[in-house]
This record gives sequence, structure tokens and C-alpha cells, in this order.
Amino acid sequence: MKTLNVLALVLVLLCINASTEWPTHTVCKEENLEIYYKSCDPQQDFAFSIDRCSDVTTHTFDIRAAMVLRQSIKELYAKVDLIINGKTVLSYSETLCGPGLSKLIFCGKKKGEHLYYEGPITLGIKEIPQRDYTITARLTNEDRATVACADFTVKNYLDY
Repeated sequence: MKTLNVLALVLVLLCINASTEWPTHTVCKEENLEIYYKSCDPQQDFAFSIDRCSDVTTHTFDIRAAMVLRQSIKELYAKVDLIINGKTVLSYSETLCGPGLSKLIFCGKKKGEHLYYEGPITLGIKEIPQRDYTITARLTNEDRATVACADFTVKNYLDY
């Protein structure tokens, strides 16, 4: 009987480790705006939320994000791509942490530490484009190791 239980446990663990995709999470879903995300880092998922979909249509809104760091952050680089119909139509990159530069409160955090951010972000655009599209966001450190990665799916049919 013990052998059967151990075998069942091993099979469950193997099946869990065989999956390379994380589930799709709903950030918000309202009548004319839906936002979903999925971690594109095969080794780690993370938590991300906003209070209301309608907040996204403002210039600045509050988010909550949490994860356990798999990599230390001495330097942190962000790369964001806007993808429409499978083609990258806009790409943006920025240094967030570096020598003499600390734009974020978690610059300098070490591997294994919890990262939690609750507060405002500013998109830098006045209106969210209407239609269905994907935004890929990737954070990498000084070793070019992935700190976090997500594919956001946006379905926006709001009238401005």
C-alpha cells in the first residue's frame, strides 16, 4: 500500500513539473474592458491586481504586485512590447535600477526576498488603445536573467 501511495505522489509531482505554462489570471473584467495576464517565465508565476478596470482608463492608477525573487536586483531593466496581430508595433525599454539610479523601492533586493509593491503607476499615455492586443513586459537584471515576465492580453472597447 505504501508503494502505491509513493508511486502516486511521484506521478503527481512529475506531472506538475512537466507543465511549462502558468494559468491565465484575470486582472479585471468589465463590460467594455478586459485585462488578463500570464507569466512567461517558465519557472515562476507572480501576483498582480488592480482595484477596478475603470481605473486603468485614468492616467495614473494603483496596482498590487507580489513575488519571491529568484534573482538579486542590483540593476534592473524593463522591456515592454505592444503586439497587434502577432507583430510587435511598439517597443519601449528603460533602466529602473543601476549604479546611482534607484527608481523603485525594491532596487537592491536579494534573491529569495519577497517583493511586494502597492501603489500608483503611470502609463504615460492619455488613452488605452481600442481593440485586442498583447503587451509583453520583461524585467531582467544585470546578468540578463529574467526577474519577471508577463504577457498581458487587453480587450478594450471603451468609447473615450
